Amino acid sequence: MNSEILVAYDWIIRFGFFLSIFLVMAFWEWLRPALNRSYGRLLRWRSNLGIVALNTLILNSLGVSSALAYAWTLEKTGLGLLNKAAWPLWVTVPMTVISMDLAIYLQHLLFHRVPILWRLHRMHHADLDFDVTTGARFHPIEIVLSMGIKLTVISLIGPPVLGVLAFEVILNGMAMFNHSNITLPKIADGLLRLIVVTPDMHRIHHSVRVRETHSNYGFNLSWWDRIFRTYIDESKDKANISIGLPIFRHPKYLKLRWMLAIPFMNEVPLPNQEIHETPKESYQSGA
Repeated sequence: MNSEILVAYDWIIRFGFFLSIFLVMAFWEWLRPALNRSYGRLLRWRSNLGIVALNTLILNSLGVSSALAYAWTLEKTGLGLLNKAAWPLWVTVPMTVISMDLAIYLQHLLFHRVPILWRLHRMHHADLDFDVTTGARFHPIEIVLSMGIKLTVISLIGPPVLGVLAFEVILNGMAMFNHSNITLPKIADGLLRLIVVTPDMHRIHHSVRVRETHSNYGFNLSWWDRIFRTYIDESKDKANISIGLPIFRHPKYLKLRWMLAIPFMNEVPLPNQEIHETPKESYQSGA
């Protein structure tokens, strides 16, 4: 497949997959939600989708919005491990997806273990509901750092453009799937967990319980949590799991301006600090 064509239509391809998967998961959530919502979609979605638009604008302004374009540059110059190997795409594409997924797992682990990075990442965890939009709720500084890490990994492995596109589409789609407010039949969930991260598995990662918050880091492949012993099978509060962080219980933190301020606030629970849930404060529209 022509790499130049993939790069030229990168945005259209990725947005097409994003919109299609988003609509499917949103409809599924509406049809059969796993948890009752604490807050309305309008309050949360305008902020969560607003942060997506802001992050896209920032990456575009920095000129680093496309990992595909960078992979294409390396492909033309022959730099990187896979570019030097004369292997077919059916080998290098899966290798790209698996190796980049491992990098994302390790990055996620790092953002939980290093306090200054946890300041950034806790915006993702401060969402008080868990649905398809939560998977895109990341602070702009974290997004920029993540893109830097991604480009560094691409520099090292020299993946084919098709492999990077496959990874981007799969990761984006899986983030919406495993953050969605749905539950699968127990048998289906158990079988899928042998390979990928399911919503019930990742929902544990958004629990207020500290042991559960710092577990189940995978976004796509479930192997890494098992290999690195960060896997938890079920939440202690499975029937009524509480989502979010206890120091950001007020609904004002669902608003975009407060979301952006979260990393700069002083109440920073360290990764090993015990978390206890606090009563949810009542919401007032002027908060």
